[in-house]
Amino acid sequence: MTAALKIHSADHVATLLEAAAAGATIEAGGAAVVARVDIPKGHKIALRDLAVGEVVVKFGFPIGRATAPIAAGDHVHSHNLATGLSGTLDYRYAPQAEPRAVAPGARSFLGYVREDGRVGTRNEIWILPTVGCVGRTAERIAAEAGRRHAGQVDGIHAFAHPYGCSQLGDDLGATRRMLAALAVHPNAGGVLLIGLGCESNQLSRLLEDVPDSYRGRIRAVVAQNSADEVEDGLAAVADLVAEASKTKREPVGLDKLVLGVKCGGSDGFSGLTANPLVGRMSDVVTATGGSAIVTEIPEIFGAEQMLMDRAESRAVFDGVVDVVNDFKNYFLSHGEPVSENPSPGNVAGGITTLEEKSLGAVQKAGHATLTDVKRYGERIERTGLTLLEAPGNDAVSSTALAAAGATIILFTTGRGTPLGFPVPTVKIASNSELAARKPGWIDFDAGQVLTDGFEAAEEALIDRIVAIASGAETAAERNGEREIAFWKRGVTL
Repeated sequence: MTAALKIHSADHVATLLEAAAAGATIEAGGAAVVARVDIPKGHKIALRDLAVGEVVVKFGFPIGRATAPIAAGDHVHSHNLATGLSGTLDYRYAPQAEPRAVAPGARSFLGYVREDGRVGTRNEIWILPTVGCVGRTAERIAAEAGRRHAGQVDGIHAFAHPYGCSQLGDDLGATRRMLAALAVHPNAGGVLLIGLGCESNQLSRLLEDVPDSYRGRIRAVVAQNSADEVEDGLAAVADLVAEASKTKREPVGLDKLVLGVKCGGSDGFSGLTANPLVGRMSDVVTATGGSAIVTEIPEIFGAEQMLMDRAESRAVFDGVVDVVNDFKNYFLSHGEPVSENPSPGNVAGGITTLEEKSLGAVQKAGHATLTDVKRYGERIERTGLTLLEAPGNDAVSSTALAAAGATIILFTTGRGTPLGFPVPTVKIASNSELAARKPGWIDFDAGQVLTDGFEAAEEALIDRIVAIASGAETAAERNGEREIAFWKRGVTL
């Protein structure tokens, strides 16, 4: 008998835990059906007959409508199921009474306590170019400085990008806000800002967005004003290293941790294992008084009401509505449907509609009360759970999480990706096959949820997070994977 998982008692489908051949008996939720066709692992099988136009339910919520008659035992996927999403919506304000109770525990990690009370999980020197023209210069400085100062700080990294010039208005402002936010990140013990000199994103204007209290650990070089910008940059980095190396790790509680939660390359197991497991991490950290940040706004379409129901106040609820509907209008204004998702990899992995993807993705936020909503480029100001405006793109949204203040990112994946970002990026596989096949990419196997249960996996993942926050390298860090990317929305001159 082939195993399958029925998530909610109201579900019309179950997810196969292993591939099923036609004629195989599938057991799920105390019932059994016979597969009418071959169905891949991670894909859905119908548990009852469904008529054309009937709503199909998974996770206890609609994931679309049947586009053809579906019989019990059929493969339910793109050939017979379509999204029910269209445009913007009017939402109801109906806050839930209380979030699920979570015992915070007494865990701690070894972090770098900064002057403002924030705590970094790394003590690095970051080199941030104001414009793409000096991106390679920044990388040259970082490479040489890394050789000269090896072991004195946790790392020296340049974050090149192609923006900072030929941008206008809000688009240029967003680039500037992102760089200013990264410049004051607690994982950076020192920051070198390097400009060209003639770019739209003037270094002097960028520094205006950096609070005076942070200026002491920031240096600046303007390449066009320097006889040798690389040597000047190296001298500035040496000064920053001398100061940053004085800061040592010390024990702090999980209330000082800021989790960014993200999924990329999802599959049919993501919503069953990795995402709900990460949601438990969000709950544990926020229960201690710490912070979690969830983003990827287009990947909550169809599940947004679940977050709205957890809004702390009417103002927070209204903030979610504005961000969601603004993002839908962003799609519509470009002539694109709001449901232009999942990706080909998601579909191959068993995800059919955006509603299905979103209902799995939103589980990364756990069950905590939603305390705030922030726009792209803004930094979090409150503890608890924050919703951050950013697209679903892995590099763009992960950079936004870092800029908002995340000191570690929990990144779930069912397909795998080597990418890493400014802060430690913990790759969590939704299935054990991926974890075994790509050990050079994956930090944690959430597939163990299916064999050992959530409680054992939760303890194991907390241990891994504490170790990484205390200095253990992620796979991406070992591989030298450090990237940033910005959300380009405006006109290019």
